[in-house]
Amino acid sequence: MADARPPRGWTLQQIRDVSGDREAVALDPDRPVKWVSVGETHEMPRPEIVLGFHGLCLVKPADDDDWYMGSLYDDGSIDCWTPYGNLHEALRGL
Repeated sequence: MADARPPRGWTLQQIRDVSGDREAVALDPDRPVKWVSVGETHEMPRPEIVLGFHGLCLVKPADDDDWYMGSLYDDGSIDCWTPYGNLHEALRGL
């Protein structure tokens, strides 16, 4: 398993403050992630960072500067549906 860590330049406390979720956590990024849009589902690149917010999460793929909001399922998989240009914007979108 990979180490769960917050993004460079951010602490978990800063993420919790901006998101308003006092229980936000950095999750193991070793998990399947899919992009889901109307009628289509595609595998996404391997996540570099995954942040958990109860049933929601934010995913930063290893080869992409954007962040993606998604649903976090009990089996650890993620379905993403909304991209954000940066982490702050994504945290405010929760």
